[in-house]
Amino acid sequence: MGFWLQLLGPHGFLRIFPITFLLVFLTGLVPPHGISSPLGDQSYLSELLNRAAILRLAEEREWQVLLHYRRTWLGGVESMQDDPGFFLAPQGKTNPQAELAATLTSFFVDDVVGRSKQPAQCAFVARYHWLKERLQFDDTRLPPLPCERFRQWFDEFNAEAISLIFPTGFMNNPSSMFGHTFLRVDGKDQTPQTRILAYTINYAAQLPPDAGIEYAVKGLAGAYPGYFSTIPYYLKVQEYRDIDNRDIWEYRLKLTERQVTRLLMHTWELGNAYFDYYFFGENCAYHILSLIEAAEPSVRLLDAFPAYTIPVDTVRLLRESGLVGEVISRPSRSTLVRRKRTSMTDEERGWLDRLIRNPAGLREDGFRALHIERQAFVLETASDYLLQHSAGAGEDGAPYREKNRTILRARSELKVTPSAVLIEPYVKQPDLGHGTSRLGLGAGWRNQRAFEEVSFRGAYHDLLDPETGYTPDAQIELVSVGIRHYHDQSQARVERFGLVNIISLAPIHALSSVPSWKVNVGMNTIRHNGCQLCSNGVASAGLGAAVESSLFKREVYFAFAEAEANYSRAYEERHRVGGGGTIGLLSDLTDRWKLMLSGTYLRYALGDKSEDIRWFAGSRYTLSQDWALRVEYNHRDRDNDIVFSVQAFF
Repeated sequence: MGFWLQLLGPHGFLRIFPITFLLVFLTGLVPPHGISSPLGDQSYLSELLNRAAILRLAEEREWQVLLHYRRTWLGGVESMQDDPGFFLAPQGKTNPQAELAATLTSFFVDDVVGRSKQPAQCAFVARYHWLKERLQFDDTRLPPLPCERFRQWFDEFNAEAISLIFPTGFMNNPSSMFGHTFLRVDGKDQTPQTRILAYTINYAAQLPPDAGIEYAVKGLAGAYPGYFSTIPYYLKVQEYRDIDNRDIWEYRLKLTERQVTRLLMHTWELGNAYFDYYFFGENCAYHILSLIEAAEPSVRLLDAFPAYTIPVDTVRLLRESGLVGEVISRPSRSTLVRRKRTSMTDEERGWLDRLIRNPAGLREDGFRALHIERQAFVLETASDYLLQHSAGAGEDGAPYREKNRTILRARSELKVTPSAVLIEPYVKQPDLGHGTSRLGLGAGWRNQRAFEEVSFRGAYHDLLDPETGYTPDAQIELVSVGIRHYHDQSQARVERFGLVNIISLAPIHALSSVPSWKVNVGMNTIRHNGCQLCSNGVASAGLGAAVESSLFKREVYFAFAEAEANYSRAYEERHRVGGGGTIGLLSDLTDRWKLMLSGTYLRYALGDKSEDIRWFAGSRYTLSQDWALRVEYNHRDRDNDIVFSVQAFF
């Protein structure tokens, strides 16, 4: 799929459309060497080139967007597009004027170009239509080509609108932890119920099978090519909602018919060209924004992401730019089951669990004694659960599919429709959440030594942050630092640094037993062996379990078995390695007030043989979407630390 734009037509067969490129020639005022099929009045080419130079079209925003040019540190421009075949001039990647001249020149021949085997007018249809609009092409002197392949592809969309789709984060897949964005092309003849049959425009890295840890390394270095592809929405829903159990949010964009056409034209141009894929930079969210810029070049969406791009930030930017209209949620299969189960009585939940284990319970008098509508509701929920576990399981899903057939046969015999239950995703509307970067200002005491503190986090969310818009009970912190100035010292010091700190609390319930896990790599400050403030390198990981209750509002209790390695000059052997465990509580006291308590015991058997007993208490109160107050208390052996801070998200 990486080298082709794939499109499953509504008639049920797979159409593969090769898109654009590879016309190599010297830029100039004459057709490139080897072209033998002139098209139109060749003297007209000189007129257009002169007019384009006078109008300075190569400097206009629209041309820069279509070629994906960005300013470099040295003051020039360079295209983010990395496929040589996307450019018609040898120096087109860094020379907008040369690329424009080469593009106009190529329009005057009808020989096919590159792997797409199309004339340039058709391979670069968005460029052609923009230049025709700006230069007012005379069709008698430069005849337009019919471009039947593009027209057939475009007409199959029957496009009316574009929706941005945001599947929420999935903690058990590194490439999906931050969520994902892609576009859906909504057809004129579709309703909200039939839009699942629409086509999508997706950008992703082309990965080898079982990439594993290789993905993390090469994804950071831009070592994979990224391609656009077009496949039916129902396949994406199956992947994200049914297999990964991710809630999906749909944002209908406020684009005119002309803007929708421009977006699709540029998608056609990019169908066979690649960008180097960067996990944090030029990723799915970044290049989806580039398509939206092609639809409306006056919006400067990419300028907001000079260093890294997090999908939820792009959704928030689109809303702030006024481009978002209707917002619809599509809960995951797991969310459907959990919400429905919560709405049942204890007796109904008991029957649900029994029927999932063994559908033979359908014949028992106790189940048949339920009101017929409640029987139907229990059966539908059981079917949702069985579908959830059979999706993507291949042969391993056969037992679930067989049980589901039995459940569905019984459901078909009940000629009733249960009362509708409002199903809300567990991840609330993502664009309403806090910003992913955070700055904090605080003060406190460490062993009776007063200090002021400035903290910064590059991304993304921790367990005490306001939860709206983020995966519940999950923490992902990347590149965080805390700098303190103690009153009895003349200089500030780096108190802690975090490279990565991830915690996934997955509450176990009757229908799920997913383990919880954590990993942390960074540096903190310890008091040990007479050293009052010693830097201490940390690498730790843990595996555990969590359960939830609603004694107050909602609480999650968790426990981890974990291992940790430290390195510091405070230790006699400069290092120590050991293990132990952590227990804790995460509680929503109110909608704005959250509390976390934990206790840890670790014993180090290698290196500096010692033990560590830790207590933590933290509380956060939300002032607004991007402002919060926090107090945290940390205790380690003969070391006590308390800090009050105000935090701003951006």
